[in-house]
Amino acid sequence: MSSRRLAAALAGGTAVLAVSLATALVAVSGAAASGPLLPSSDPFYAYSGSLAHLAPGTVLRRRTVSVVSSGISSATATQVLYRTTGELGQPTATVATVIGPAVQLGAPKLVSYQTAYDALGSECDPSYTLQGGNPGYSTAAEEEQVILAYVRAGYTVVVPDYEGERLDWGAGQESGYGTLDGIRAAENLLGVPVASTPVGMVGYSGGSIATEFASELAPGYSPTLDIVATAEGGIPVDFFHNLSYINGSPAWSGVIPAVLVSVGRAFGIDFQRYLSPYGVGVTNQVKGECINDFVGAYPGLTYQKLLKPQYQDIYKIADFVKVGDHLIMTRTGTPKGPLFIGVGDADGTGDGVMVTRDDLALAHTYCQRGVSVQFNQYGGDDHDQAAVPFEQGALTFLSERLAGTSVPDGCGSIGAGNSLTPLPVPIVAPKLKLKLTYLGPRKRLHGIVIELATSTASLRGLVVSLWRGRKLIARVKINRLTTSAHRVILRNRGHLPGAGRYTLKITEGKTTLLVRGVRIR
Repeated sequence: MSSRRLAAALAGGTAVLAVSLATALVAVSGAAASGPLLPSSDPFYAYSGSLAHLAPGTVLRRRTVSVVSSGISSATATQVLYRTTGELGQPTATVATVIGPAVQLGAPKLVSYQTAYDALGSECDPSYTLQGGNPGYSTAAEEEQVILAYVRAGYTVVVPDYEGERLDWGAGQESGYGTLDGIRAAENLLGVPVASTPVGMVGYSGGSIATEFASELAPGYSPTLDIVATAEGGIPVDFFHNLSYINGSPAWSGVIPAVLVSVGRAFGIDFQRYLSPYGVGVTNQVKGECINDFVGAYPGLTYQKLLKPQYQDIYKIADFVKVGDHLIMTRTGTPKGPLFIGVGDADGTGDGVMVTRDDLALAHTYCQRGVSVQFNQYGGDDHDQAAVPFEQGALTFLSERLAGTSVPDGCGSIGAGNSLTPLPVPIVAPKLKLKLTYLGPRKRLHGIVIELATSTASLRGLVVSLWRGRKLIARVKINRLTTSAHRVILRNRGHLPGAGRYTLKITEGKTTLLVRGVRIR
């Protein structure tokens, strides 16, 4: 998506913003100084105090920075480190960039702009790229022009690092919390009344994840915020459907290993145990990259190639299904509305990465719950192309609502779309454990005695062996072992083994189930 195409889109939206965008590209304060520190190396991002007692949205730290466009300082902003909430409900901190208009006319009106930074490394953070960091990151450069256009139109724009400092890309609820708390932090910074300061939220692609979940969470998590409108486009509503769509694609399949890394971080799951050596290599490669680095880098990649042979059916991996179900949109809550939803349709299924009928289902579900929705399908447009009409429509939609104008409800023409029913979580049998109790030498039995049992179910064809170094001392077969204790006597040619250190091994075929060192005194 090019800046020129975005400029054309905005020009079609409102004349004020077309002029503002042109102005945003002009140097207003000379060349920028040396580049900013990476967030991973910048002490501003680190907070060592306790967060548990602080309210979400509390400002922990603030600083003034320059917004840099094409190497030129274009505006002044305030960055805040603020308290928010992680995917598992833990208190965390992240950063938002608050950019106000040069001249504030009347009470502030806020736009929370969630960029599509889709990041696994801190060099992708919007708080960093807005300062001129990572200048080759084209997605950030393009969206910066839209952000500056909103600012020139008179809005105060909040740009949160909603993935948090661990870069939990795709973690929907965490992204929603980070967005809502970024708004609260901005309002705390500005000292404006929370209940009467109108807020619009907007995000496309990766930014739509944060925007959508923020809209779902707001009624319960931050009910005092006056969110008057939400615009979201190119939305990954159901990750299972997106996975099927992009699996093996020439470009978008590159996001598969990246998402495994990011949601593993967010949910505390080690997905590497399911990965093939190739899968481990790819996930290690992408784990610090931005989306521009891995999209298109693995043409034709399938998730099957990333997984070990025994995990080829990813839908039988309980960890994966639980996370995917948790992230299906509409399950966390219901937005207050109204909503503006847009998605492309390049091939009859979707825009190349997003499934059109999933976005339709999202709109339909909210209509059924009484939310006012406008749904826009951009026929013939792929994901990048659809961003242009979406940004234009979102701009008009938010501007009308922030001005207090009502917007038409389009629910009457919105069809049902795809089913968003969660997948059944595979039932995982409890892990079978082998219990061994060493009872020690028994002279009258002329051997050492152990008791064996299983924790669940039964095992057949076990072999118990006693070794001294590399020398086999005794060997006993067990036809069937159950949860009831089974006594085994191990003798050395009919006699009690001599004093010393030994090793007990229990095997099933070629599989070693247990190894235990024992000592005979």
